[in-house]
Amino acid sequence: MSFIPFLVLILLITCCVAVFGNATLDGASQVSLLVASAVSVLVGHFAKRLEWENLEREFSEKIASCTPAIIILLLIGAIGGTWMVSGIVPTMIYYGMQIIRPEVFLVSSSVLCALVSLMIGSSWTTVATIGVALMGIGKAHGFDDGWIAGSIITGAYFGDKLSPLSDTTVLASSVSGTPLFTHIHYMFYTTVPTFCISTVIFLIAGFTMDVSGQGNVTEFMEGLQQTFVISPWLMLVPVLTGVMIARRLPSMVVLFMAILLAVIVGVVLQPELVAGITGNAGFVGLYEGMMRVCYGSNDIETGNSMLNELVHTSGMNGMMPTIWLIICAQTFGGAITATGQLQDLMRHVLRFAHGTVSLVASTVGTACFCNIATADQYLSIMLSSSMFKETYRKRGYESRLLSRSCEDGATVTSVLVPWNTCGLTQSTVLGVATLTYLPYCFFNYLSPLMSIFVASVGWKIYKIRN
Repeated sequence: MSFIPFLVLILLITCCVAVFGNATLDGASQVSLLVASAVSVLVGHFAKRLEWENLEREFSEKIASCTPAIIILLLIGAIGGTWMVSGIVPTMIYYGMQIIRPEVFLVSSSVLCALVSLMIGSSWTTVATIGVALMGIGKAHGFDDGWIAGSIITGAYFGDKLSPLSDTTVLASSVSGTPLFTHIHYMFYTTVPTFCISTVIFLIAGFTMDVSGQGNVTEFMEGLQQTFVISPWLMLVPVLTGVMIARRLPSMVVLFMAILLAVIVGVVLQPELVAGITGNAGFVGLYEGMMRVCYGSNDIETGNSMLNELVHTSGMNGMMPTIWLIICAQTFGGAITATGQLQDLMRHVLRFAHGTVSLVASTVGTACFCNIATADQYLSIMLSSSMFKETYRKRGYESRLLSRSCEDGATVTSVLVPWNTCGLTQSTVLGVATLTYLPYCFFNYLSPLMSIFVASVGWKIYKIRN
């Protein structure tokens, strides 16, 4: 009986992906979660005669626990817009483009996507913009579609996983109760070695493959230069942001200061661009323009369609579907927790988790299974974290081990599932079938294995101090 709500959720989301495709997260997944929550409540009521007040209390507590994550997501939306319009991200892309040569194309595209994704915190945006451009360049050089897409996705998901601006990173740290930058720092022990292995493979492949052709990125670079003021001085903002992160300031403070710095830079270096967003001149135009960049959707004309997609920003409004999803997912989590259904299923899974390795392997495996079953990385993170959170605490492990295991199993493997929203989106955007690029996404399928390996050698496995 405890599996019934999960079965309903799996069936509903499968239908949503089949019907809505890439637009599943626009509302269909959220409705599916609420329906599954209702089923969970009905099953729990008839099986255990639960009081409605207890259910409401559980809903409130679950949603309240994600309040910091919701605020951070709103700040992330603002920073994505301000860093783009101020010219910080375009400057990184402009200089990154200049290192691309045929022999190092695969490793360069992976590193470039990693940098862009790290700065903007979105693998989807990275793949849909710079990734599309790199697909064209790679084809011009004569590389196989699977290799090109694999290098792009590897970099995009590496940056997404470690970026403090990433919604999945914020979500994994929040639902497990781990401070954001503690979570990011702890992921270095599994993520960086895996990415290094992947880049070495791409580097060797680039020098051993017989490719021909000449990529041309001049038009792309000229579009950036004509639209934005490109200057190395703009790199001071990410450098200062990195300093604040290194000093372990609270994530909300770091994000707010990064937004403020970007606003100042945008007003000083990109005044015409900012004012052009609203069409008003003077102080009013600058004020209204930066406000819209922070909260709204903005299109900037560069003369290049792919570049237009790259510099498009959504602001805080772009985060609303994710926030809506979090609230609905926490409602589902509250329902299956209050009714005891989650605990019933956990008892069966935890029978196989006796030590550190088996516990981490069970967490990673559950996250991967949720990607296949629910077709969504957000649900996979939240469900796997909810299932194992209490077990990690009782066995004395710090919460960062849970948050890292969830990300190693959920975030990066979502793009490898053809019917998952990530796999469906990336295959559609890049024009490469999921099973075609899957063998070359080394980072994505090595990450779960690296997580288990690190646990097996006992490296940096921390226990709660009494």
